[in-house]
Amino acid sequence: MEQADLLVRYFVEGHPREAAQAFEQLEADEAARIIKKLPLRAVVLLVERLASHSAAAVLERLDPKRVRELLEIMSPRAASLVLQHLESSKREEALTHLPGKIARQLRDLMTYPPNTAGGMMEPRVTSIPADLTVKAATSYLRKAPRQTLYYLYVADSEGKLAGVLNMRELMLASPQDRIESLTRREILSVPETMTREEVVTLMRRHRFLALPVVDSEGRLVGIIKHDEALRAGQLEAFENLQKMVGAGGDERALSPVSTVVKRRLPWLYVNLLTAFLAAAVVGMFEGTIQKVTALAVLLPIVSGQGGNTGAQALAVVMRGLALREIISGAAKRVIVKEVLAGLYNGIAIAIGTAGAVWIWSRNNGLVLVIFLSMIVNMVAAGLSGAAIPLILRAFNRDPAQSSSIFLTTVTDCVGFASFLGFAVLFMPLLIGS
Repeated sequence: MEQADLLVRYFVEGHPREAAQAFEQLEADEAARIIKKLPLRAVVLLVERLASHSAAAVLERLDPKRVRELLEIMSPRAASLVLQHLESSKREEALTHLPGKIARQLRDLMTYPPNTAGGMMEPRVTSIPADLTVKAATSYLRKAPRQTLYYLYVADSEGKLAGVLNMRELMLASPQDRIESLTRREILSVPETMTREEVVTLMRRHRFLALPVVDSEGRLVGIIKHDEALRAGQLEAFENLQKMVGAGGDERALSPVSTVVKRRLPWLYVNLLTAFLAAAVVGMFEGTIQKVTALAVLLPIVSGQGGNTGAQALAVVMRGLALREIISGAAKRVIVKEVLAGLYNGIAIAIGTAGAVWIWSRNNGLVLVIFLSMIVNMVAAGLSGAAIPLILRAFNRDPAQSSSIFLTTVTDCVGFASFLGFAVLFMPLLIGS
């Protein structure tokens, strides 16, 4: 092995996370060329830390034997995520040549949506049969792979999760005591269909190292580790942020251009339509603007302040929904709070804006128009910023999905309509001042 290859190997084995970040910057062909020269264990360390679509692109360029060897020793969850990004023919080819038990496990994992407990879980977990004695259980645990031991979960004769065992009680118990008598029955588990958001909330609230996952019949099928829940929470936050502005939730910095266009273009068209709607509102008052050209100068100020107010309300409500702070029945209180906040902030901002406009124009009519329209638009912004995600949730839609686009439409249209509407109403003051 050449010196350069040795350096790459030491880098991967000593700093696999940093190495994965470096490999993300390479073209798939170049990454595959380097990986082919690494030992299998080093490749596993690297591939498990690559983004799943990047790992799949690399695996597609390796020979089938190497791919099978990797999938056999990779974490089942990581392997299933990578397989989902492979072409269907190559995926089936890889699964067909894997040992039966591993292939079945990976196929089962791929049936779970990625945003559920089943899609997040690590299926390798050891449970202790409840009918064992302490002596037999100790021997049983010694033979279990270390990576499958988190908490000492206890299962009954049908494989159903019966409880959890305290290590201290196990060590102090008599060798002839039965595990069943030492088991704590009060245990928090999650169904395999639980959503990612609910899992993250539970993990954050209880601060467990791991949460057991059970199927519809209560059988232990895996565990969700704390670091995986933390990563899922971060991923959820970033996905929501991207969705709010019309980008795809699954987009990454190095996603293919085709993916970027496919995810963003529909919402760009929606944004274009809403922009025409706002322009139509302004067009209705074209004659008014021609009479008082100062209105065109001040128009963006009203819509801009409304946009900022709405964005603040939207961010707070989205956080409340993500962290389950907004429980059933609390939506009305949230909306009222944001409306009042918009009113009070609107009055304060309107006073400052009116003062600045009077110094600039010495036009009392213009001062009155911007004062009133600022309050109206900021109240409407607070209302829409709180209501839009709540309405989307009520219709079982993703509250984050392009909320900011809908919000911008409301604040622009209301801002333009209120400002120019008040201008028409107080036109004698505007012209006469």
